[in-house]
Amino acid sequence: MVKAIIPTLYDTDFNLWIEETVRQLKQGDLQSLDLDNLIEEIESMGRSDKREVKNRLIVLMIHLLEWRYQPEKRSNSWTATINEQRRQLGLITGDSPSLKPFLVDNFPGCYQIARRDAVRETFLSLSVFPLDCPFSLAEILNAEFFPD
Repeated sequence: MVKAIIPTLYDTDFNLWIEETVRQLKQGDLQSLDLDNLIEEIESMGRSDKREVKNRLIVLMIHLLEWRYQPEKRSNSWTATINEQRRQLGLITGDSPSLKPFLVDNFPGCYQIARRDAVRETFLSLSVFPLDCPFSLAEILNAEFFPD
């Protein structure tokens, strides 16, 4: 005999599930909580923030590499992108200071991705870009820093 799967509120109306979960938490109705899905969503939020930190750092590093190694192509668009990535990283780490060590730990790996992506965007040889990041994390995040 096959057991029928009954769709839950989480499966059928995610927004309503959130509203109901918030109501249950505010009322202290912990017995009624859909704990499995609540745990999954909270874990997903953490993964999403970490993914965003890495993606923004990579984009920022790509543009700083382009800035340094293709000075003839510098534009207001590059400046805007660099500034926006810095601003967003500052907002994220401001809201979640515990992500700062994550940023430090992932800095080398993000640089390697940025280095490879910079090759694809600039059509320069991989050997143009140093194996190790030519900028410190402090420089990268510094709103005044633009490499020459």
